[in-house]
Amino acid sequence: MANPFQFIQQARAEAAKVTWPSRRETLITSGLVLLMVLLSSIFFVSVDQALRLFVTFILSLGR
Repeated sequence: MANPFQFIQQARAEAAKVTWPSRRETLITSGLVLLMVLLSSIFFVSVDQALRLFVTFILSLGR
């Protein structure tokens, strides 16, 4: 990397080759990510509550 000017030219050439997603693709993908986050959080909260109830029941047997 002896020539910074050449490096900048090559970096711009590579950046020009990038295929950027359209606005529609970005919105759809973002929506799907948010949906998966919501579904995952509901799943983990449900599993957590079920395990809490199970452990509470098991511990109450020892009283």
